[in-house]
Amino acid sequence: MDHRDLRLLDDDALERSSVVANSDMNRERRLPAYRRELGVDVLALLRGADRVVRWLDLCCGTANALFEAAHALGDRAEIVGVDLVGYFAGPPAGLRLRLVTASVTSWAPGAAFDLITCVHGLHYVGDKLGVIARAASWLTDEGLFAANFDVRSVRRADGAPAGRRLTAALRASGLVYDARTRRVSCRGRREIDLPCAYLGADDRAGPNYTGQAAVDSYYAFG
Repeated sequence: MDHRDLRLLDDDALERSSVVANSDMNRERRLPAYRRELGVDVLALLRGADRVVRWLDLCCGTANALFEAAHALGDRAEIVGVDLVGYFAGPPAGLRLRLVTASVTSWAPGAAFDLITCVHGLHYVGDKLGVIARAASWLTDEGLFAANFDVRSVRRADGAPAGRRLTAALRASGLVYDARTRRVSCRGRREIDLPCAYLGADDRAGPNYTGQAAVDSYYAFG
């Protein structure tokens, strides 16, 4: 099916979709979820530095994990959480923690990060590849980006999965894609220019591998 036969949504319409506002998508997660879902021990990684470190969590949900990390790390870390909904567990008073209600497709930080994570958030984003590219550009030289990412949710203009063409482009750009765990990651800041243009998103794609309804993203590949 060609993308012109679908009701593709732009970012504004997508963010009003009931699929994106789904309250069952692991919003209450705690720190152990980052090791389980992304293979990242957040506290061990951040404690290993000999300076103040910075962690950005995209689609952070209620930010329970960020509160845990802020209490554990104190002045040794600066932590930022971004979420579209903004139902946070509480105010970050007295902590080096900033919580931002914004879309990850348009928000941008003012400084680089040592760790950037996104646990299952990309499933509900329209321009997934754009967010991945932007996140990679926000890393420090030794920083780590890690996110759950289902390559099957990226479609060409004719509706076919982007498949190996996309994974090859990701790897050529310095990203690592693990098809078994459905994770994308990179180490160190990089500018990524993938050979595609975002067309819009389909919020009627149905459940993905998590069992939750997700969003397919459509691109014109050059």
